[in-house]
Amino acid sequence: MKTPHRLAALTALVAMPAFAAPPLATIVFRDGGRPVLTITDPQGQGLVDATLGLRTTASDLTHDLRLIGTTQRNLTENYRMTTGKRLVRSANLTETRFALQNDKGEKLDVVVRVANDGVAFRYELPGATHVTVTGEATSYKLPPDATAWLLPYTASYEHERIETTAATAPTGDYGYPSLFRSGERYLLLTEANADGRYDGSRLLHVANSPLYGLTLADARVDSTGTTPWRTVIAGDLATVTQSTLVDDLADPSKLTDTSWVKPGRVAWSWISDHVSPKSFERQKAFVDFAAANRMPYVLVDEGWSEAWVPQLVQYANAKHVDVLLWFPWTTLDTPAKRMAWLTKVKGWGVKGVKIDFMESDTQARFRWYDETLADTARLQLMVNFHGATIPHGLQRTWPHLMSMEGVRGAENNPPVVGNTIQPFTRNVVGSMDYTPVAFDVGTQQASIAHEVALPIVFESGWTHLADSPEAYQRRPNALMFLDQIPTVWDETKLIAGVPGQDAIFARRSGDRWFIGAIAAGAPRRLSVPLASLGVGPWRADIIRDGTGRGDVARSAQNVTADGSLSFDVPANGGFAAILCPVAKGQFKDGCYR
Repeated sequence: MKTPHRLAALTALVAMPAFAAPPLATIVFRDGGRPVLTITDPQGQGLVDATLGLRTTASDLTHDLRLIGTTQRNLTENYRMTTGKRLVRSANLTETRFALQNDKGEKLDVVVRVANDGVAFRYELPGATHVTVTGEATSYKLPPDATAWLLPYTASYEHERIETTAATAPTGDYGYPSLFRSGERYLLLTEANADGRYDGSRLLHVANSPLYGLTLADARVDSTGTTPWRTVIAGDLATVTQSTLVDDLADPSKLTDTSWVKPGRVAWSWISDHVSPKSFERQKAFVDFAAANRMPYVLVDEGWSEAWVPQLVQYANAKHVDVLLWFPWTTLDTPAKRMAWLTKVKGWGVKGVKIDFMESDTQARFRWYDETLADTARLQLMVNFHGATIPHGLQRTWPHLMSMEGVRGAENNPPVVGNTIQPFTRNVVGSMDYTPVAFDVGTQQASIAHEVALPIVFESGWTHLADSPEAYQRRPNALMFLDQIPTVWDETKLIAGVPGQDAIFARRSGDRWFIGAIAAGAPRRLSVPLASLGVGPWRADIIRDGTGRGDVARSAQNVTADGSLSFDVPANGGFAAILCPVAKGQFKDGCYR
């Protein structure tokens, strides 16, 4: 008997204080027993409807389904990260398991987790240990007129994002994360805990439709019977941007000892001089620059030679700098090749590797990620995945993963407007290897102060600085400020922003707040109210644009907690600042340490 159009009167709620209102998630059945997860804001305003269902070689679990039971539990997890927008995390979620069954007696569980910052769901096949998945019925129905910031899909995730609407976006595939705004509410669609037990997915859209269907990378997936989390981050822009939901849904850390994992700034020569990784002498110059500016790492990119890298490592270590090495993934694509190379460079004293050009969301490539992370962990080598998929929570599961690309970064000369979109899209879900701070290379569309602010606006456990030592040394005020910026944070706050227009972030490290404010387009005034940062009063060391593309100007002022920092910025401009407590006394160099 077909299930009538009826509501399963079960709403997943989080037991939270009244001021912390999570979304609501409710299962309904439509069109002959097709389950739909209806997600609304706390006031009942519709956000998105997610059609549910799974197809395997044995069953079609997409229609003629009915609810046969539910169970619910609260989940609280406290964990610590080595990277990210906040090192210490606390995840509070309510999980509701909706047990569904079709007329043949075949069963599908839809597990829904609700948090203050969104809703996630996955499919589980009760009792299954191995099934072959042939597709999902998963699709999202958005408000047709919702503004959308979408990434035309390629496996490298390196296209420019487009601003459109949910319905009028061109026909095609779109990569995660996908951002939508309806009224004052934002939605970010992505996936979490996706690894070699499944594969990656993307969204398929047909123009003039509000629907976005989920498409798997493979025609057939060898599954344990459990899928990744289909994840909807929801709320105002600050809630979405500051969300840790992707990490909250990931498997816990596989490492018990992370004392060897050390994020930090990286001197990197390739973007300013493509042939420089072939030159031992030029790499020594980058080591000298790193040592002089308290940068813990130098990355030697494509072109290095094993004839001189061991000597470079010795030279660098004598100056308290460590060496990272670039590899194409094909050099490490089998266990034997991978262990031979990684063991060799570990013996040289190399501390980490940048692995490039994976460019695939297939299950086979996801299994390679799993194996490579396990092997590097055993050897205590840190990792950066370039030419990669986006983060799905891997940095929680494997804390030695410092960053991932999955973005059109500085090496591709992106237009400056993207700098005000990436913090609200790609960088929400994990560390982003954008390689910022291009002064003399690239398009030079952004002002110098805008570039200086990027390592604060963007988050990456390893932050590779894009330009040459000479470019930085010509701008001593900019360089001294860059030397102060950490790459991991105790706290992150979005102060203000509109995707495609501007972005203002405050990130705390210890007792100092770092302010990064950037704009795209015409000159304007950017303001940072300080009330959310603590009681103050603060000493503020401020970096603003000088003349043309010369050095920035540094100034200082004291500000109170109810005050603000407000400055006029030029076209594509910005400013940056460090705030430190006045109550702790003035340092010789202000907030610089």
